[in-house]
Amino acid sequence: MNWQIVEGNWKQFKGKVKAEWGKLTDDHLEVIAGKRVELAGKLQESYGITKDEAEAQIARFEKRHEDPQPTRLS
Repeated sequence: MNWQIVEGNWKQFKGKVKAEWGKLTDDHLEVIAGKRVELAGKLQESYGITKDEAEAQIARFEKRHEDPQPTRLS
């Protein structure tokens, strides 16, 4: 997942983040603004989890929302 793209399309993407982590408020989402580091921090704060756990959750989220690989035409 390219977080520069996420940041640029944050208005469309933040619904997926909110659906994944319902404890994040609209204020949290405004602070995160598509930044991965900010997301990790807000997850730690809101869910009382370690940095490693926040990173693991984000990694699983990224895996589920990866851009599909383009198919190669022969």
